[in-house]
Amino acid sequence: MNILLVYPEFPDTFWSFKHALKFVRKRAGSPPLGLLTVAAMLPPTWEKKLVDLNTTGLSQKDLLWADYVFISAMVVQRDSARSIIRRCKEADVKVVAGGPLFTMEHTAFPEVDHFVLNEAELTLPPFLSDLANGGARHLYTTTDHPDIRQTPAPLWQLANLKYYDTVSIQYSRGCPFNCNFCNITALLGHRPRTKTAPQVIAELDSLYALGWRKGVFFVDDNFIGNKKQLKTEILPALIAWRKDKIGMPFNTEASINLADDPELMSLMTQAGFRTVFVGIETPNEDSLAECDKMQNKGRDLVDSVKRLQRAGLQVQGGFIVGFDSDTTSIFQQQIDFIQRSGIVTAMVGLLQAPPGTRLYERMQQEERLVDTISGDNVDGSTNIIPKMGLEPLREGYRQLLAHIYAPQFYYERVMTFLREYQPPKVRTYLDPQYLLALGRSIFRLGILARGRVYYWRLFFWTLFRRPRLFPTAIMMAICGFHFQQVVAQHVV
Repeated sequence: MNILLVYPEFPDTFWSFKHALKFVRKRAGSPPLGLLTVAAMLPPTWEKKLVDLNTTGLSQKDLLWADYVFISAMVVQRDSARSIIRRCKEADVKVVAGGPLFTMEHTAFPEVDHFVLNEAELTLPPFLSDLANGGARHLYTTTDHPDIRQTPAPLWQLANLKYYDTVSIQYSRGCPFNCNFCNITALLGHRPRTKTAPQVIAELDSLYALGWRKGVFFVDDNFIGNKKQLKTEILPALIAWRKDKIGMPFNTEASINLADDPELMSLMTQAGFRTVFVGIETPNEDSLAECDKMQNKGRDLVDSVKRLQRAGLQVQGGFIVGFDSDTTSIFQQQIDFIQRSGIVTAMVGLLQAPPGTRLYERMQQEERLVDTISGDNVDGSTNIIPKMGLEPLREGYRQLLAHIYAPQFYYERVMTFLREYQPPKVRTYLDPQYLLALGRSIFRLGILARGRVYYWRLFFWTLFRRPRLFPTAIMMAICGFHFQQVVAQHVV
């Protein structure tokens, strides 16, 4: 059996980093973790090939070779997924689809032959059994959640790792919190399920053996969902593993209460974690209560961010405008918060209601739903009729993004972060492309860009005041260029 695993293309979005990746000569952010994990669950005698449309094209030869095409996608990849399915139908190749997009919207894809939805550890085995017996059904789904201690390591060998800037692995699934706009708990549950330390170390060992030395993103819904296991098992194992290793800095996602635990922050930085994405959402206490973001309420959020930064963790932040409790003053409040906190990577989006969430159910009852979600965090779209009014919301949103990603304010924010940040000492691996990226940034950002004066201010300020952080400052400048391009295309 020949299995072609196809990953749809990402559009040019906030998290695609397409404009930044050109500086380091990479084609995509990371290989498709879900498809590579599914590949490891397929019979070992089957032939398998990965086509990631973010790094290469899908040829007719590929389709002629395949007995089945397996496709997985997120909502933002919807258009590319439709194109792939259409090509498969034209080539008379059967399609097996799974992943978040199809789990939420499978009825919108009638051309797909088989849906293997939810978590593949539970739905893939019965599909494979039925397929072997000649009676595979159209739909496989479940409301149960598997024990991921049985999940195999991804088949990294199927991916051409030289095309990527980072690699993703997963330690846990699920989140203990109950934010009403988030579909993570609808898809993966409230109880965090975890892998064992030997599993995680084995996955890292396999990457290291393949020569990987760049970043590793732990794609957990909330990395600190099970603090006890982190402190007693996972982080000590990672600290021991890292002692004779070069490179491979880690980043992940966590809730803001990480800032309340100095021991956990220290263990994470010792283990190699350098960046953490945190859902800040809003400085408006009423809006936090409205969306049940109770872990963020009643605290000085700027101080919490600063504690994480001083502990050695760069904070990337998610922000939302358009809550019912928001007035037009929210846009300036968000600007002030983002600038004071020094959150350089600030993803600000309009409130959306994904299917399966409590917010979706409330909006449906109030007859305030329109269209479907785009999956693009900064395209200025929403599937909700906002109480503020759509035009005031969009206009305020445009002004907010135009401000925080204007060169002057972006570079000021980078310097605010660098003043606070206390980086741990690590043995780093320097990809030659990152050295070349410095020259490319000087040419593109220091000579051609309209905001070049702010680039040079950051350049020399960091060189003389925080020389250890000079590579960090340059990479932030490069990422800022990407954010500015995305904002200019979609919002301003």
